[in-house]
Amino acid sequence: MKRIKMLLLSLVIISLTGQLTAEDKSVWSAGNFSGLKMRSIGPALMAGRIADIAIHPENDNIWYVAVGSGNVWKTDNAGVTWSTIFEDQGSYSTGAITIDPSNPEVIWLGTGENVGGRHVGYGDGIYRSDDGGGSWTNMGLKESERISRIIIHPADSDIVWVAAQGPLWSKGGERGVYKTTDGGKNWKQTLGDKEWVGATELVIDPRNPDRLYAATWQRHRTIAAYMGGGPGTALYGSDDGGETWKFHLRILMSSMRPLSLTGGKAPSTAPPIGAPRGKNGRTPSPAPQDLTTIRSCTPRLTSLTGSISWMSESKSLRMGAKRFAVSAKCTSIPTTMPSPFAKMIQITS
Repeated sequence: MKRIKMLLLSLVIISLTGQLTAEDKSVWSAGNFSGLKMRSIGPALMAGRIADIAIHPENDNIWYVAVGSGNVWKTDNAGVTWSTIFEDQGSYSTGAITIDPSNPEVIWLGTGENVGGRHVGYGDGIYRSDDGGGSWTNMGLKESERISRIIIHPADSDIVWVAAQGPLWSKGGERGVYKTTDGGKNWKQTLGDKEWVGATELVIDPRNPDRLYAATWQRHRTIAAYMGGGPGTALYGSDDGGETWKFHLRILMSSMRPLSLTGGKAPSTAPPIGAPRGKNGRTPSPAPQDLTTIRSCTPRLTSLTGSISWMSESKSLRMGAKRFAVSAKCTSIPTTMPSPFAKMIQITS
């Protein structure tokens, strides 16, 4: 009888062990985990920063988009579908893209994103494509790190101007305005310095390609601090194709936004913070007017007391966790631009 009981107990144990083993296998089977997908949880990626857009002059379905967070994207159907065209190159970050007005198959691309944030990507110079982005050749300025604008002469494709901001975390590199007269084989710096002053914007007069305006930006970032403006931050003009530059305006401020240009009449917009108010307490908007001058409102850092002044009125200004005192002064720069080409360049804090 004892033997029968022991035999039955053994059979029960074996049966239970077999069931547990089967259950164990089913729990860890691949099918039970097929719905779980691996996903990135860091480090964080700052994406979606569109740096520049160029549209084919003869086919408005073709666009080229330079993305600060990575690559150049092209569409042949006005944005319905996109493909990347800057794979396997020396840089992932791009900052400026321009189509040759004399040959739309020739594309010039500046690498590196021209902003001052910690997330910013850097580049390895300027590239050229002769087949609409199908292939690329590095044309130099490899130490510029951040290119903000490329302008091609409207009648001579060998003449190209480049605004390079230069390194953010260190001095030196290739920074300022550069010019080539041989299609990118050789480059000459015509504005900027060798340490901190780069060029953040460049515009050309479409009625006179020898007349250009450039904005320089002196800035430096470290792990602990960010110096967003210095005495080298200024506005310049050239009447000889960028060979020489005439100083127009010094800009001293904690940070500088890119130049904004509007043609014809100036829009009716609210004046800057702290502008004098009327009797009813409201600030009247200026009426539209023809502009034949470059106008700039330039705040100047004066102390650390915590007020911003415009004419006779003071206002508080907070930048992050710090308070600053800034005095604002407006300056008009006479230009020789004809009335039909009247432009306004306004720089605000």
